[in-house]
This record gives sequence, structure tokens and C-alpha cells, in this order.
Amino acid sequence: MVPLLLVLLLALLLFGAGFALKALWWVAVIVLVVWLVGFVARPAGSNGRWYRW
Repeated sequence: MVPLLLVLLLALLLFGAGFALKALWWVAVIVLVVWLVGFVARPAGSNGRWYRW
């Protein structure tokens, strides 16, 4: 009974980690797209930077 519970717990942890990593990949892709749009559509009179950092 205990080994079965350990296997189920391990599967649950790996599924959760996989879902979190997939969500982080989507966030990274969205941030990259926003950065590229901001880089292409920056104001003409600026010094090349479209962000305020």
C-alpha cells in the first residue's frame, strides 16, 4: 500500500512540475512577443529604447 501511495505522489509531483514548466514557457513566449512588438513599434524620436529602465 505504501509503495503505491509513493508512486502516486511522485506522479502527481511530476505532473504538477510539468504543468508549471509548460505555463512558464507560455509566459516566456508572451513576454518575447510583447518585447518584439515594442522593439518594432518604438517611437521615431526616441534614442532607441522604448522602455523606461
